[in-house]
Amino acid sequence: MRTIEWDDKKDVVKLIDQTLLPGDYKIVECTHLDELIEAIKKLKVRGAPALGVAGAFGVVLAFMNEQDEATLKDEVEKLKKARPTAVNLSYGVNRTLQAAMCGKSMQERCSYALDEAKRIAEEDVAVNRKIGEYGSALLEDGDVVLTHCNAGRLACVDWGTALGVIRTAIEKGKQIEVIACETRPLNQGSRLTAWELLQDEIPVTLITDSMGAAVMREGKANKVLVGADRVVKEGVLNKIGTYMHAVVAKAHGIPFYVAAPLSSFDTERSYKAVEIEERGPEELLFFGEKQIAPLNVKVYNPAFDFTPFELIEAIITEKGVIRDLKEDV
Repeated sequence: MRTIEWDDKKDVVKLIDQTLLPGDYKIVECTHLDELIEAIKKLKVRGAPALGVAGAFGVVLAFMNEQDEATLKDEVEKLKKARPTAVNLSYGVNRTLQAAMCGKSMQERCSYALDEAKRIAEEDVAVNRKIGEYGSALLEDGDVVLTHCNAGRLACVDWGTALGVIRTAIEKGKQIEVIACETRPLNQGSRLTAWELLQDEIPVTLITDSMGAAVMREGKANKVLVGADRVVKEGVLNKIGTYMHAVVAKAHGIPFYVAAPLSSFDTERSYKAVEIEERGPEELLFFGEKQIAPLNVKVYNPAFDFTPFELIEAIITEKGVIRDLKEDV
């Protein structure tokens, strides 16, 4: 199935529980908005494009279950704040809410919201395919691409942004290998990216985050390709560790590419004005249920970092490849 979708028979949001991968593949059904908000906060569904669709379907659940407009407004605001850094969540919520409010009755508004949410989901797949088409031209036969976190179909409705570029290049007959960084502390690279690529029989090698510099210095990767949670006027916000890889890639003359839909662009805003989500200390104090650090140690655990445009070769969007970043973005 898709990463996230609407079930017309049950009137529920269905999503893959990504916290259980790669060990277990389980579909979660969200009947009420609070269940979906909890799934977002616990990263059962994650990735900027997928969060945009989750936000859209969340508005539908709100209209289905809340008849009081004041309560509905409060619920929708809680949804928008479930994860603050990726701009797509608010984008999906705002667009669906705007469509819904064209209806005269609550039933009509719910119907309009569902139509718009489904439209956003379908657009996500088409957009990722377009990103793949433009981005695949940047990859050569025999390339070894280093990637960080998960910007594949699990981060979207389907296909993926960064991994979608790789999938499209392979579809076109190019031999591409991937080096996946584990992406501590939640290991989206080892748990999700490696799993996705193996499912598609795409060659992938897993490394720790701290191996990235050595891998680039040794010439074992010749391109870096990542996704984005938000593109602002000075650069890109993405999973923590992205900036480190960009600095190293620049030092070794390796092109650093970002694949992102235009819905992730927020270019009127400075990165300094964006709230960087800080996760709980338990993510560093424990690995699963095993304690790996003193419980009383001070913990700093931001989920994202900022990479300036001067370190980025190009951003791949559904409208084309943007190279002159300071001027065009």
